Amino acid sequence: MLERDGYPPGVPCWIDTAQPDSQAAVRFYGELLGWSFEDRMPADAPGHYYMAQMRRRDVAAIGSQLDHAYGKPAWNTYICVDSADDTAAKVKDAGGEILMGPFDVLDAGRMAVLADTSGAVFSVGQANKHKGAQLVNAPGTWNWSNLSTRDPEGSQAFYGAVFGWEAQTVAFGELEGTMWRLPGYAEVLEAIDPGLRRRQAQQGVPAGFEDAIGWMLPMTSDQSTADTPSDWSVTFAVDDTDLIAARTEQLGGTIIVAPFDVPPARIASLSDPQGALFSVNTFTPTT
Repeated sequence: MLERDGYPPGVPCWIDTAQPDSQAAVRFYGELLGWSFEDRMPADAPGHYYMAQMRRRDVAAIGSQLDHAYGKPAWNTYICVDSADDTAAKVKDAGGEILMGPFDVLDAGRMAVLADTSGAVFSVGQANKHKGAQLVNAPGTWNWSNLSTRDPEGSQAFYGAVFGWEAQTVAFGELEGTMWRLPGYAEVLEAIDPGLRRRQAQQGVPAGFEDAIGWMLPMTSDQSTADTPSDWSVTFAVDDTDLIAARTEQLGGTIIVAPFDVPPARIASLSDPQGALFSVNTFTPTT
């Protein structure tokens, strides 16, 4: 799926990052991923909100980190909902935390910043004029959001109660991953892109992938005992993982995990110069 005009409830729909030096972040990601930018904040507003675009489509945003911003620079994932207020109440009932909001964001929509039971922060977006990322899964755009958690069982219970997600274990050779699925999402995608499921089957994707909306990555025992909180991160699709990793270092970022293969993908974990983590992913379908 490439071009989008909205998302159903329960599906991740948008990403952004708040950075201490938003203009430096604009330069970094513009050079790394080929984005162009347009500041969407009113002239009298504090800070900036630079909308990143490819092919004249909104793909992500970089904002100014204000004094009340939560935590260190990070990429934020928004999940589409019918009601930010109702979802915030569900999060609280499921043992999570309301960090900010719900509140209106000009005429873009209504949002809230929330945390799950293990402390992983995410946002929800109730669309008005802004319906989410307009271009995804193309090189240089958002591909997946991933939850790294110290409590997989608790996460399954929490996100199942709030969004109706199901967790499915998927084998990649000798490795295993856990895929977040929203049952019925395939019907939405098939209506937008007829034949999608047939093509996925031909490419050797695992059963259930047609409903996939993200991934859960359980922390290792070493990670879970360290001072590392559970968190959400993002993955960008790229043409060449190795080239992007090298370019990240040239632009002042850091390679956290060097490029490695998890067929049919080649992945690297990176950090931008201000410390926001992200991954890149080159997908090579099997024949």
